[in-house]
Amino acid sequence: MNSAPKFDQFIPEDLTKLAYQTFQEGKKIFGVAHKTLSDRLTNLILADRQEGIQPLSQETLLKLQNGMKKLAETEWQDSQDGIYPSETLFDNPWGDFFRYYPEVWLDLPKIWNRVGAKQYQEFDTDIDRQGYPSYYLQNFHYQTDGYLSDLSANLYDLQVEILFNGSADAMRRRILKPLKDKLAKTDTSSQDARILDVACGTGRTLRMIRSALSKAKLFGVDLSPAYLRKANQLLSEIPGELPQLLQANGEHLPYQDNYFSAVTSVFLFHELPPQARQNVIEECFRVLQPEGTLIICDSMQKGDSPDFEVMMDNFPVLFHEPYYRHYATDNLETRLEKAGFTTIEIENHFVSKYWIATKPAI
Repeated sequence: MNSAPKFDQFIPEDLTKLAYQTFQEGKKIFGVAHKTLSDRLTNLILADRQEGIQPLSQETLLKLQNGMKKLAETEWQDSQDGIYPSETLFDNPWGDFFRYYPEVWLDLPKIWNRVGAKQYQEFDTDIDRQGYPSYYLQNFHYQTDGYLSDLSANLYDLQVEILFNGSADAMRRRILKPLKDKLAKTDTSSQDARILDVACGTGRTLRMIRSALSKAKLFGVDLSPAYLRKANQLLSEIPGELPQLLQANGEHLPYQDNYFSAVTSVFLFHELPPQARQNVIEECFRVLQPEGTLIICDSMQKGDSPDFEVMMDNFPVLFHEPYYRHYATDNLETRLEKAGFTTIEIENHFVSKYWIATKPAI
């Protein structure tokens, strides 16, 4: 159900591009409409919720729109350059959308109750919380049961797409070009490459990597059994795919030294306390082969775009993100260097930031 037709085989390039632009615009409009309505309802229920929230200027909103447009143009060009097939741009979990979108609304009263009571570590009594680091036992984004329930796993991708007005997948796909470029520079064939996604969540990043590297051996680790079940479901839809997924903490990766050609991590680091960030980076360094690449994708930081700093200040207020403020000013380049990485490259796309770091040759 998630597989997209191969538009470029049947439709001229200009029409395929128009279809993609229309698709992205539709997701943006839907995301804005949903957030506008849900925010109005939330503000009626929680009248004091706006305390500490700074309104965004029209200039900032215009820059956000332009950034989203530029992001779409960049990923369209990557599809034309063969980084991934153009049908990847249309890959969308429609089945989950129609099945679970009503649940997003049904979950709102639970969120209102948690926000009003300032309860940010609330879990159902049936949820097993043993063995997890304390920093993980949070209702991130005020999600019911945090990352530890099947409902959370089923709603997550839909919620994140709404949060970013339909651009979450586009930001994830920004890791694919540097990933392929770095593998090519080390003469690692697609068939020989071993790629690990740390905090793989529902498997969407792994699914995108598969679209770009059809023969690579893919691995994923995540702390949540529920999200790993969802990842197994999503990846198993790909004919012949055998997901190699493990429940594990990124601070203690269950792999031998020098094993992977590349390691990726998407939208993890802003949800880690400082020492955990360093620990994860050092573990990624350990399991990478010499000349292997680590690619981190996460939120932009303070100083990347002064125009968006108000939005970054609002983010941890609007959503339960207890480690975001520290992340927003943390120097990940220094952390990468401390772990031993060299040739660190940094990119920014829309509201996301990317670190591409290389482990030195022996």
